[in-house]
Amino acid sequence: MGEYTVIIERDEDGYYVGEVVELPGCFTQAKSIDELLRRIKEAIELYIEEEGDIEIKNHFVGVQRVQA
Repeated sequence: MGEYTVIIERDEDGYYVGEVVELPGCFTQAKSIDELLRRIKEAIELYIEEEGDIEIKNHFVGVQRVQA
């Protein structure tokens, strides 16, 4: 198991949505951050089980808020 970057957002219904940057299409949602983190770990495990070992070519740098 490796280390992955998860972007967390909150949707209009109040759910937290987590997406794994390095694994396209790997995401989940939950009502709390704790539940989301449990679910995202499960989603990562299932993704890797289905896809096998993957080579991560891009590395997440960060997110910047810009005021315009």
